[in-house]
Amino acid sequence: MAGLLRAGLTVEVLGLGDPASAPPGVQVRTWSRGSMPARALRALALPWRARGRVLLTLDPDVVPAALLATRLRRRRLVADVHEDYVALLVDRSWAGPMRGLFQRLAGWCIAASGRADLTAVADDHVPPASAGCRSRLVVRNLPDPGLLPPLAVVPDVPPLRAIYIGDVRTSRGLRAMIEAIGAAPGWQLDVVGPVAADDADWLHARLLAADVEGRVRMHGRMPPRQAWAVGAGASVGMLLAQDTPAFRDAVPTKLYEYLATGMAVLSTPLPRVVPFVRDERTGAVVEDAAAAAAQLNAWAADPKALRTVRVNAATYAAAELREASPWDALAARIAQLCGKEPSPADGHPG
Repeated sequence: MAGLLRAGLTVEVLGLGDPASAPPGVQVRTWSRGSMPARALRALALPWRARGRVLLTLDPDVVPAALLATRLRRRRLVADVHEDYVALLVDRSWAGPMRGLFQRLAGWCIAASGRADLTAVADDHVPPASAGCRSRLVVRNLPDPGLLPPLAVVPDVPPLRAIYIGDVRTSRGLRAMIEAIGAAPGWQLDVVGPVAADDADWLHARLLAADVEGRVRMHGRMPPRQAWAVGAGASVGMLLAQDTPAFRDAVPTKLYEYLATGMAVLSTPLPRVVPFVRDERTGAVVEDAAAAAAQLNAWAADPKALRTVRVNAATYAAAELREASPWDALAARIAQLCGKEPSPADGHPG
């Protein structure tokens, strides 16, 4: 949304949740989440309610209706595919015995997204492939510099505080990072994001235990600027995701975000994350919660080592992640579909 606004476009958001959490500067209409049948009906209806000349879909189940709506109403469609949804369903417990059916439906919707006027994918490996798209643009999930706090000078003695921002569930490292903090006295952890229903009871009980009580703060879902205001000053970004099919081939957005804010990254050995952490010396790769706790304790005992990896992260961020946002490239393409050419100032955060 920030990129579209910088390109001079008017933006309308149709979605779920609290409109107060919407990006500033956009028109917002929201609905309650509701049941699975309600979601299916909403996916069919929303494209007909949108008023824009260009429709941008963020969920694959909206694509079929959006294709029909844009063709009949002479509008343009941009399908954003920011994850491999078929692989993602492997670790979604709500799918249950219907997982195979949901995966087939997701695969069909993703294939249909290739018929959009523009298909934006998060990485080279994310489907649909170029051969199945009218026009395909890779827009990596890099952070938008305009939404992040300024890159601060790394202190000589970094605070013993870690942060996690994202979906909060076991597969994304929830239990591992809580256990790691429990075995690393002196460290604190802030967790920003919605907690999966399957983990809520475990989390409530675990946070009452003496080894973590008072040292883990849960903030719930927050808009990006507020989330990074919480993260400002943290020394370590947690990325203890499990080796699931969705994560195996991906570079999680939070990796770039942690680096872009000058944090050391504490990550499990996800294949595409390891080079960023080990080769750039921006953090540590650990196998499990016990190894994560050991690394946190080592950094607590040697603040200079922690400062060194944070300086490496800040140096990498300044060189690679603090330039123009990749979302501005997508915004420029959408502006062209709207019949508007961005001005020379467009496409770079102020």
